[in-house]
Amino acid sequence: LGYLNITLTNLALYSIFEIFIIVAIHYLGNNETKLVPSKWSIALESFFASISSMVREQLGKEVYFPFIYSLFFFILIANLCGNVPYSFTITTSIMVSIGLSFTILIGVTILGLSIHKLHFFSYFVPSGTPLALVPLLVLIEMVSYLARAFSLGIRLFANVVAGHTLMKILATFLYQMFSAGVIMFILTLIPFILFLAIMGLEVAVSFIQAYVFSILTCSYIKD
Repeated sequence: LGYLNITLTNLALYSIFEIFIIVAIHYLGNNETKLVPSKWSIALESFFASISSMVREQLGKEVYFPFIYSLFFFILIANLCGNVPYSFTITTSIMVSIGLSFTILIGVTILGLSIHKLHFFSYFVPSGTPLALVPLLVLIEMVSYLARAFSLGIRLFANVVAGHTLMKILATFLYQMFSAGVIMFILTLIPFILFLAIMGLEVAVSFIQAYVFSILTCSYIKD
């Protein structure tokens, strides 16, 4: 359309697809019209209770629960979809990982300003600081404040990329070994079992990274 480029990238396509999966899962888990809960309902209720408990423990109230719940499921489904062969993991995009963390930083900053007003800036000046050291400490605290958001995204990005890179290297190696003849095919069955175990570990990492990202977000909101 003229100068307007409406190109659907892998990032946009998989983001839309994963949002659709999240909506579909919650639609299947909707138990309003059924007396006996389905397996989807039981699983979602378990996630709901766990995340709700985490938010209450970290923040003491559930006003931020919808955001944390949505954030957890978005990262979880993105990581799980990335474990499917020949798919694209959006959390391996530095733009997504850092974008999420800095969006949270901006939101937390706006929230802090709305609650504490100008007193929010006292966070960057520790009490009892000599006047001569204030400029230096403000600079250090500002860098530390920004680094928290940066590290949040880098942690997610690095862990997911490392796991997927390892799986790709092992898959390439196993493919070559399986193609090397009957004897090598039989001998490769043992490392193939190890590869399956690593795939299972990657699924567990998908849950762990979503949980860690969510709980650190709660911690930043609390601070």
